[in-house]
Amino acid sequence: MDSPAAPPSVPSSVPSSVPSSVPSSVPSDDEASAFRALADPTRRQILEDLRGGELAAGEIASRFSISAPSISRHLGVLKGAGLVTERRDANRILYSLAEERLALCVGRFLSSVCPEQIVLRNTKWRSAPEGDAS
Repeated sequence: MDSPAAPPSVPSSVPSSVPSSVPSSVPSDDEASAFRALADPTRRQILEDLRGGELAAGEIASRFSISAPSISRHLGVLKGAGLVTERRDANRILYSLAEERLALCVGRFLSSVCPEQIVLRNTKWRSAPEGDAS
């Protein structure tokens, strides 16, 4: 009998989960979705707007000159990346910034790319109040 054929290779454009044996310095597809979401200036502005607290979808849409369905798509991308959360309040959908998720994704990337800078910044932040005797 012939031996079974090897499975076809998966094109690199097809997302796959990262095996647990891959070092944590290699971003997962989940983390990559956060960076794809951050690539768009409208989505970054939405995140900045949410810094002040939760906003209804209509309130968010009113801050932009693009259509409400376009804002809805942007919110869907942000939600899919885990950067915002939503909750229903009667007939409104309220969105909030998922601060911890955003900080973890960006922080993990920065600490793997420029760990010396992270240490320097932390040192400056900690020493600033003590050194600020003015």
